[in-house]
Amino acid sequence: METLTKNENADCLAHEIAEQFKNQPCTNTTGANTVPGTEPQFSNYPELLTKCHLSIFDTRDGTVMPACVPGLVPSLVLTNFTQSIYSDVLIDTKYTGVGIGSEKNWIVVVLTTNTPAGNFAPYSSNGADLISRVGLIYSSMFLLVGNILLL
Repeated sequence: METLTKNENADCLAHEIAEQFKNQPCTNTTGANTVPGTEPQFSNYPELLTKCHLSIFDTRDGTVMPACVPGLVPSLVLTNFTQSIYSDVLIDTKYTGVGIGSEKNWIVVVLTTNTPAGNFAPYSSNGADLISRVGLIYSSMFLLVGNILLL
């Protein structure tokens, strides 16, 4: 099994999502016991991404795994992830990074990949790169139009 690298942006998102869960009670249908496809959807998910300087484009290949463990007892947390629907995800070698956040009885693990759609790179650098490319295109067009007008 490969070692996962800590990803600060995934840590941030894990913390923000754990914050959303903190007042939700533990039941036999929450966290790792949730039936896939029935996980809670947060209407403020785009805001959570923004808080962590992420975009949906850099997080699509990642995986968010919430679990509710009363008292966050370490051995039970480990069992909750390794003896649940999450066990197959945890051994998938496509994941290279991890972020972890917790609030009250909730722990959230966010796994990242090394792909552009899953690396959880901060959007500010991607945005700056896009702005510089757009700026270069406009500057080039301006010079081209200026040269045409001078002819």
